[in-house]
Amino acid sequence: MAKAQDFTATLKDMMGAFPVDTSAFDGAFKNQAELGEKFTSVALEAAEKSAAISTKWTKDTLAKLGDMSKAKAEPADYAKAMTDFASAQAEVASENMAAFAEVAKKVQQETVELMMAAGKSASEEASAAMKKATEEVTTAAKKATAPAK
Repeated sequence: MAKAQDFTATLKDMMGAFPVDTSAFDGAFKNQAELGEKFTSVALEAAEKSAAISTKWTKDTLAKLGDMSKAKAEPADYAKAMTDFASAQAEVASENMAAFAEVAKKVQQETVELMMAAGKSASEEASAAMKKATEEVTTAAKKATAPAK
């Protein structure tokens, strides 16, 4: 029966011959975590502002519904109350939609700024890594081609 060859030592030697600088991976992970934290902050702030707008809108609507539902002396007063309520709701809806649009605009602006900063940072890191790798390869090539003494 043939015995399976153990490649553990061979693989270990081979991996040792190609050292890997894990600091780049550590830095990339840290940068990604920081970027995720910033995006989360933007999203949570937007959610908080949107919830505040919705809550205020709901409270205002309920207050106006209370005014509209009060007993009136004349039947025509009910129609006027309904018309006033509908008119006020149309105005408030327009204001609140504009407020939601401002929140969305701010989120979009902050997201673009974060992406631009992340892209610039990634570009700088990649440039530095390529420069370092080029220097290492050049040094290794010089050593390899240097005449033996």
